[in-house]
Amino acid sequence: MPSLDEAPEPTEEEVALRRREFAVLLEAFRDTAVLVPLHNGGWLTADFGGIRWILAFSNESALSRYALARDEADREWAYQTVLGARLLDVAVPEAGVPCGVALDAADGAEHALLLPPVTGIVPDAFAVDHVQQGGTPR
Repeated sequence: MPSLDEAPEPTEEEVALRRREFAVLLEAFRDTAVLVPLHNGGWLTADFGGIRWILAFSNESALSRYALARDEADREWAYQTVLGARLLDVAVPEAGVPCGVALDAADGAEHALLLPPVTGIVPDAFAVDHVQQGGTPR
């Protein structure tokens, strides 16, 4: 099995296909109500790699898997139901720091979805790769 360093470059067609698949996932997320756990008077977040991640879950089972992974299944997990679009369009800008959304964080790379604060996912003014008038990313 080749290492990541040895993996062949994807073809233009593969890149286009992956972009279309991601666009479908993003649109579905935007149109879906997700569960966002409450923590210390706000939503549950985690800071990683200079990004604040709002932790969201597709259903109570996904939230339960997260609680089990944290060894906190014995406590009550209060949550709000929030439309994905509201997280990306309202909550991310209100965070005051680079912020994205992590959906189903305990479900591994095959099933979790990370929505980083980049152009095309969050409002441009809050995307870390947004080119400002000076020509440089934020």
